[in-house]
Amino acid sequence: MSFVFTPSPTVSVPVLGSPSRFPVHRIYCVGRNYEEHAKEMGFTGREPPFFFLKPADAIVVVDAGQTGNMPYPSQTKNFHHEIELVVAIGKGGKNIRAADALSHIYGYAVGLDMTRRDLQNDMKKQGRPWCIGKAFDHSAPIGPITPAAQAGDVMNAAIFVQVNGQDRQRSNVNKLIWNIAETIEHLSAAWELQPGDLIYTGTPEGVAAVVAGDTLVGGVGGLGELHIRVTDQG
Repeated sequence: MSFVFTPSPTVSVPVLGSPSRFPVHRIYCVGRNYEEHAKEMGFTGREPPFFFLKPADAIVVVDAGQTGNMPYPSQTKNFHHEIELVVAIGKGGKNIRAADALSHIYGYAVGLDMTRRDLQNDMKKQGRPWCIGKAFDHSAPIGPITPAAQAGDVMNAAIFVQVNGQDRQRSNVNKLIWNIAETIEHLSAAWELQPGDLIYTGTPEGVAAVVAGDTLVGGVGGLGELHIRVTDQG
């Protein structure tokens, strides 16, 4: 098979303890999946889950023990962090029942759903899609994937992010409105999941802006930490 130009390389994420990498198919994100975050965004209660996507090449891979770099994006003056537990799908499926969902998971990682909040809010006000606020270059930093069998009790893990050593977000995965199994059930009813899919499962309260020069350290219990620095615009 020939192509009119050289295809981009496959986006992939390292796997702890393995020389093999996890190839990324799609990135799904869950909106407003912690009650206190929903409240700080002006919403309340347990609403049906909703989803948005980021392109696979929005990934910024940060290897274990390293500090990655993330350029401050263009067109925004309000660049927000959202720390998230990421689920890596190893077995695909459609209409997956919550009772069976965990068998479809390859592993877990620490991720950040970076957001151009001002652009997102502008699009919301106009009733337009807000991809420009979420699905931009370098908007999905992620650490190595920990295989599920090595991840410990992810469902009750602490989750946090610090900026320049100061707490910004700190909560527990057990406060998800829709837990991981329920999220997979709802998501797979709308899309057929494939091996290589990543699910950013939502962020707790405390989202706030970062600027060039800031260093973020995020973590989920049992999965290590994600270190990344915001650099000047490229």
